[in-house]
Amino acid sequence: MADNRKSEMERVIRVQRDAHHAARPEPMDRRKDRIRRAMDLLKTNADELNRAMSADFGSRSPIQSMITDIAGTVSFGKYCLKNMDKWARAERRHVQFPLGLLGAKAELRYEPKGVIGILSPWNFPVNLTFGPLMQVFAAGNRAMIKPSEFTERTSEVMARLVERMFDQDECRVFTGPPEVAQAFSELPFDHLVFTGSTATGRKVMEAAAKNLVPVTLELGGKSPVVMGRSADFAKAGERIALGKMMNAGQICLAPDYLYVPEDKADEAVHRVWQGTAAMYPTLLENEDYASVVSDRHFDRLKGLVADAKEKGAEVIEVNPGDEDFSSTNARKMPLTILRNVTEDMKAMQEEIFGPVLPVKTYSRIEEAIDYVNQHDRPLGLYYFGEDSSEREKVLTKTISGGVTVNDVVFHVSMEDLPFGGVGPSGMGSYHGVEGFREFSHARSVYTQPKIDIAKLGGFKPPYGKASEKAAKTLMK
Repeated sequence: MADNRKSEMERVIRVQRDAHHAARPEPMDRRKDRIRRAMDLLKTNADELNRAMSADFGSRSPIQSMITDIAGTVSFGKYCLKNMDKWARAERRHVQFPLGLLGAKAELRYEPKGVIGILSPWNFPVNLTFGPLMQVFAAGNRAMIKPSEFTERTSEVMARLVERMFDQDECRVFTGPPEVAQAFSELPFDHLVFTGSTATGRKVMEAAAKNLVPVTLELGGKSPVVMGRSADFAKAGERIALGKMMNAGQICLAPDYLYVPEDKADEAVHRVWQGTAAMYPTLLENEDYASVVSDRHFDRLKGLVADAKEKGAEVIEVNPGDEDFSSTNARKMPLTILRNVTEDMKAMQEEIFGPVLPVKTYSRIEEAIDYVNQHDRPLGLYYFGEDSSEREKVLTKTISGGVTVNDVVFHVSMEDLPFGGVGPSGMGSYHGVEGFREFSHARSVYTQPKIDIAKLGGFKPPYGKASEKAAKTLMK
């Protein structure tokens, strides 16, 4: 990367920080104006953004993009506008007796951090850029954005539109190869948000640590589906297929593997097959079904399947139209179910991030719980079943970033629920009031009354009986 790109990013962070300091205290109307402009950018340029996403993937439904990347993000902006006045209010806090009677006051103020960096991924390139941006703005911050190089056209369109709608001291987008992202992650931000793989998240956190920059890491992992015997297998199969096939499985929350009762395994696989066939009777020329984003990602997925087959897995291709995938370069891959999987298979070691679905079986639900607990804590966990005691057993004995019951993925679309991972699946969260607080500094303000509290409490030397009494009182 040319040094001038790095120096330009360093210049912009100085410009934004200076503007932030000069504008404080900035009125809420200014924050709301930025959110409205971000929403207008998406609404006015939706078609262009959707075309860019489709071109970047090779094939991606404009309707899907409209739902997941445009409309869902605009809706989240409206949610922020509706709630941000409430989020920003100072909170009164309790002071120890008898300080309150003497006139002492304590409050917590949520104040802007300053300049926040957003490193966004390729799988939902608009949503995962503008979603966090809405709450970055709501909290009163400026933003610098580095979108993914894998969706190059979309990144370039976003850069041009942001430059048109925002001054550089409010928001700026930087495009380019991984070297730009590396330099970006080393900038002295007041906070850095990264969405992507766990491996890259480690590098981002390491780079941010050089400047002690706090980070929000939205990562991934192997999100399990635990199917109880009481599940409606037909309904579950369709919902699992929807969550796995949307965006060709290129979703951080996509169901990564199924854990099903051993005596119901055939039915579980059949119902996922049926659900897939009903939504995607054909795949190759079907605009509703996305392509894998790049040759590299496509080859990796084929490698996972080949590795599993070589090590003894049964490979089931869900190909309802009986199409020939060998003679196309469209990077479209049918849902590939893997049965009889073992731990030495790469498909059970890596996040899949594509239309490959391993299936494991249990005789007792505790086996599934133990398996989840013996592996990295996942970003999402999904339970299907009507047995409330079994559901609570699964939920209370496992840990995951979030949970959807009797469906998959949907918890991320609940605007008032925080979204984030735990451990290797991430740290911190956005959405809900938690997102506003993530991008704010919770500043404690204590106001001392006129009376000499230190002397009254026995804290002021020379120490004596009053001091001893104060210590004993605190110990009671």
